[in-house]
Amino acid sequence: MLKVEQLSGGYARELIVKNVSFQVGEGELFGVLGPNGSGKTTLLKMISGILPFRQGRITIKGQSIKSYTMKELAKMIAVLSQHSSQAFSYTVKETVSLGRYAHQDGWFRSWSVEDERIVQEAMGQTGIASFQHKSIQDLSGGERQRVFLAQALVQEPEILLLDEPTNHLDLSYQKELLDLLKKWTGEKGLTVVSIFHDLNLASLYCDRLLLLENGGVHSNDIPNEVVKVEKIKEVYHTDVEKHPHPSIPVPQMVLLPKYGANEANVVIEPSYMQINKEYISLQSPIPLRTMSSGVVGSGLGWHHTFVNRHVDKSYDCSDHRQEMRQFLRERGFEPSETIGMMTAVHVEDVAYKLLKADGFSVLVIVTAGVGNAVDASKSVEHSFELIPGTINTWIFINGKLTEEAFIQSVMTATEAKVKAMENLKVVDIVTGTIATGTSTDSILIAATQTGKELEFAGTITPLGKLISQGVFQCTTEAIENSRKRKQQL
Repeated sequence: MLKVEQLSGGYARELIVKNVSFQVGEGELFGVLGPNGSGKTTLLKMISGILPFRQGRITIKGQSIKSYTMKELAKMIAVLSQHSSQAFSYTVKETVSLGRYAHQDGWFRSWSVEDERIVQEAMGQTGIASFQHKSIQDLSGGERQRVFLAQALVQEPEILLLDEPTNHLDLSYQKELLDLLKKWTGEKGLTVVSIFHDLNLASLYCDRLLLLENGGVHSNDIPNEVVKVEKIKEVYHTDVEKHPHPSIPVPQMVLLPKYGANEANVVIEPSYMQINKEYISLQSPIPLRTMSSGVVGSGLGWHHTFVNRHVDKSYDCSDHRQEMRQFLRERGFEPSETIGMMTAVHVEDVAYKLLKADGFSVLVIVTAGVGNAVDASKSVEHSFELIPGTINTWIFINGKLTEEAFIQSVMTATEAKVKAMENLKVVDIVTGTIATGTSTDSILIAATQTGKELEFAGTITPLGKLISQGVFQCTTEAIENSRKRKQQL
């Protein structure tokens, strides 16, 4: 649809865009990225025909844009600039209707039923229909932006050029606008070329991205290839970290400020624990980076407070997560900052141990019972039943973990737990074989993210050795404590 070849140009004698080449297919949403001064807006102006270029070639449908009349270009290309303005006090509807000019014939324009339908539809899609009779001068910056977008849409262009279309828009309208553009590329074959400052929005919605640096092409590829940490650092000269989007396979970038989440050199140790008949809690003076399978606070996050709550074996609740949040609130814990687990064993039988190594340490806390022990290799022979967690393992690491180390910590802890159960000859009563865990085990890995960098946590690494030793010893002790209690009943 659109092809740009060896394009160079700028203002007066200054060359802003230098030897840029790329092409955009029909129905594609193509994003243009780059820091301020990299030539994004200048490039868009040359594509639209507003600014002449010095060298190179721009073609639409295989034909040079220089061969099209201005009215022909207006039918094919619509432009929404970064700083749209309106000198006259037109109403919203009148302003939007100006976009139909290219479709009017002759000296005397005639307004058709079709024109009215298209204008009303565009105003509805951009959320401005309710104030279509207001003067545009009375609108906020975000509202005006949506008016000018509607004006561009009513041109019914084949190519839509946008310079930071989400500028001035709040989150809901940013999403609605980009959802609409994405829908139109798929359903109507609209080709969109848009400048973005927000790397995450560009990655989320664009089929391909062009990354400019000092007026030239740095990268031109799919989002996963363009939005890479090393490339963004190189072009934007700032520290970032890449994370996958939770729902869609696209990259998302987060800025890394110079200050850390935890400035204080705090060591998590048993003195932060509280144990009573209802629960075990640990309240950290700093937020900890966490990975857990808790009833509350599961997944990845940052948390201050950790609660392992005893519930009766007959515990049954239609909404156990909500009930757990209520339990926490009633005891002065903020659910959004808390990881909460449940266990059917008596929490007073907890086993914990602080293990130290060169430059880091690990606090392991385990509550364990084996009444619902399961051999994972034969779990198919068990019926599914939701019951309170039995072996709950907490691992607090005074060190700085990579994501790889978080995951390896879970693996290492699980292997150590299985070995403890084998040594104690814990049996799956359904299959008669040695159990590997219980049906509702939970785990927590929490790190201060300060101090020594710990890249790995496999079983023979320095961190893995502490986790293995701590989990094995604490699981063994906690199971023995639970067995002793049963024998005394």
